[in-house]
Amino acid sequence: MNSSKKYTPTESELEILQILWNKGEATVRDVHDELEKVKDTGYTTTLKMMQIMTEKGVVERDTTTRTHVYKPLFSRELAQKNFLKKMLNGLFKGSETRLAMGALDQKKPSEQEIKEIKDFLKQFEEQ
Repeated sequence: MNSSKKYTPTESELEILQILWNKGEATVRDVHDELEKVKDTGYTTTLKMMQIMTEKGVVERDTTTRTHVYKPLFSRELAQKNFLKKMLNGLFKGSETRLAMGALDQKKPSEQEIKEIKDFLKQFEEQ
């Protein structure tokens, strides 16, 4: 997989990627310890998932040290963009309005979030 233009991670892969994006790089033990804080999972399951992700080209493994270190091969932003595009074209039938309203309907946005959304929308009004 090259730079993952069309790649959409599975839920399990996304959990691992979130940890790697936050840490920059990590060992299987580091990732497993973080995962165990939120769900019951075996170390060998985490190891296998990260091996599969390496084979897919989602993460790379540095084998120059005794303990292998993994890091993501694409950014959180690219994953978000791909995921949103998939959701937009699938669940929301191409309607950006439905997607945005659906997201905002899930929880009341904070005052800061409302300000950020308004500021973002201003760029479209000025065109």
